[in-house]
Amino acid sequence: MRSPQLETRYLWFFRHGRADWPDWERSDDDRPLTKKGRREVKRVVRFYRRLPHQPDLILTSPLPRAWETAKIAADKLGIDLREMKTLSPGFKAKSLPGLLEAIESKSVMLVGHEPDFSEAIEQLAGGRVKLPKGGLALVRLTGEEATLLALLPPSLAKDGR
Repeated sequence: MRSPQLETRYLWFFRHGRADWPDWERSDDDRPLTKKGRREVKRVVRFYRRLPHQPDLILTSPLPRAWETAKIAADKLGIDLREMKTLSPGFKAKSLPGLLEAIESKSVMLVGHEPDFSEAIEQLAGGRVKLPKGGLALVRLTGEEATLLALLPPSLAKDGR
């Protein structure tokens, strides 16, 4: 008897860009990207387009800094974007099966926050991970196994190519 082929999916964890406003007095949840953050996200996405396992869908936290990051990526990559409350601060790896069950995409970009993404990647693939602002991590999921394939700081894209 043949065993069923295990489905492989690729998850890109994309931490939102810089949103550090020194004199910010409103809710932390309302912080948008800074100009530097928008420029950095555009550079990262240009660099990212050369990498394997391009996503066919982006799921994002509804917070402005994540949503702006996701919108830039969706526009540059020419793919759909969906807002998901599940990706708000407090996101946990245990939420992934329900999140992925609702979509058919084999390669998905998730845009969200720290420390949630680093903790989720650690829970999935093991090892200590620190995802910087504007950083990307690629995780391959095959059945119950997860493998961290890449952890890319935004500094790799600093030349913008």
